[in-house]
Amino acid sequence: MREAPDDRPLNPHVPSSEAEFTLDTAALRVLAHPVRLALLDDLRRRGPATARQLAGRFDLDSGAASYHLRRLAAGGLIEEDVERGNRRDRWWRALHRSSQHDPAERGGPEGRAYTRAVALAAAERLRAAAARTVPAMPDAWFAVSAFSDFTVRVTPEELHALKSEVHAVVARYRDKEPVPGAVPATVQFQAFPADGAAET
Repeated sequence: MREAPDDRPLNPHVPSSEAEFTLDTAALRVLAHPVRLALLDDLRRRGPATARQLAGRFDLDSGAASYHLRRLAAGGLIEEDVERGNRRDRWWRALHRSSQHDPAERGGPEGRAYTRAVALAAAERLRAAAARTVPAMPDAWFAVSAFSDFTVRVTPEELHALKSEVHAVVARYRDKEPVPGAVPATVQFQAFPADGAAET
């Protein structure tokens, strides 16, 4: 479960020297909540924002957004942007452009809770795409989009190899210079044993 670093800024507010952050146990606990994952992702992609702005984007009340932002700050994932802030509105910015979590190195309850939150956040992005993106998508993008899943019969070692190959392909596209007409595209990939299969 690794987000590959990108040498080009996703936004100019996250310094290139802070490309990737390896999630420790404390950060995993903080991020074991889909809303916090979504807020962190938004700050990384769009740049600094206030709790009020983020609350509007994610249909939260400002108090809940502020609470989640304070938790992210306590976990070392974001910080207050003091150059933008004032007494009425505190601005927050991401400290890193991507996060890394290797479940083989840091599993346990925290790693599993974080992974569950990642899966829920991905499911929410897919639900939002089904509700809003698909109906309004231009024909050219609809023709090349994919919403599919596959069943393969593999061992744990083979699943790891498959995952690594897919990540390498995504990294190749992620690291290339964008050409005119390129827009951000969400690429989701899930790989896990079918329900109950690993118990036999």
